[in-house]
Formats: sequence, structure tokens, C-alpha cells
Amino acid sequence: MGLFTSSSQPEQQDRPTTSGAISSVIAKEMRITGEIAFKGKTRIDGILEGNIKGEYLILSENGRIHGNLTLDTLVCHGSIKGDIEANTITVHKTATIRGKLASGNLTVEPGASIEGEIHAVTESKQSTAPAPKPKQPAAEKKAAPARTGANQADKKK
Repeated sequence: MGLFTSSSQPEQQDRPTTSGAISSVIAKEMRITGEIAFKGKTRIDGILEGNIKGEYLILSENGRIHGNLTLDTLVCHGSIKGDIEANTITVHKTATIRGKLASGNLTVEPGASIEGEIHAVTESKQSTAPAPKPKQPAAEKKAAPARTGANQADKKK
């Protein structure tokens, strides 16, 4: 039980990654070239050249990334050159981003630098498949031509 948690409320077993501890850190002295994929919360203080796929990324003021990012959440204090796709992006005043941003929730502090395109992603835009056409009711389908007295007389001959 936490310090400010009421004893009458049950503790949540599956907390979102935003409240969890940082599970991985790339230190200020580190330089990595290559692709990275991770789960949980990661902080980058060093330099990364390559693409990143993950859940929750914190890029510190010293952190630098040259590559594309696909994340659930990005908190940026550092520098990014590349395209970013994330559900939630927070760009702090010390951040510099060059590239395309696609997000459903974008927050930018005054003083932050963003150069590139910004796209708001909504649930309806995420589905690229065309919507199915509605089926026609039976009454609207073309009926066979009705038989007239003349057609019936021709058949008797």
C-alpha cells in the first residue's frame, strides 16, 4: 500500500507503464548504433542512431536520437531527427525535433523547437480499410420483369 493510498481501495495489480519505474537506461556516456525494441519505460541520456519501437520513452536533455520512433508515449527533453509515431507526445522547452510527428495527443511547451509536419491521428484515420457497403434489402433488389397479358398470350401460341 502506498503512502497516500486509502486502505478501503484495493491496490491495482496492472498499473499502466506511465506509473512504473524506469526499466532501462542508456547512459550519457553511451553511443548506440542499431535498432532498439523495448517494453516498459526507458530513458535515453546518450546518443542513439537507429529506429526505436517501444512503450514509454523519456529522452533527457542530453539525449540525442537519429532515427524513426514508434511508441505509445514519448516525453522529449532532448534532440530527435526522424519521424515519430506515438499515441501521446510531450515536447518540453529544451527539446528539438526535426521530422514528421503523428499523434493523437500532442503537448508542446513554449520554447520547444519542432521543424516538420504534424499530423493528428484519430481512431477513424488509423483504419485504412474502406468501410463495407451496406447490403440492399430484398425489396430494393431488381425484380424480374412482370408478365403482362401480351407476354402471356405469346406463350400460349
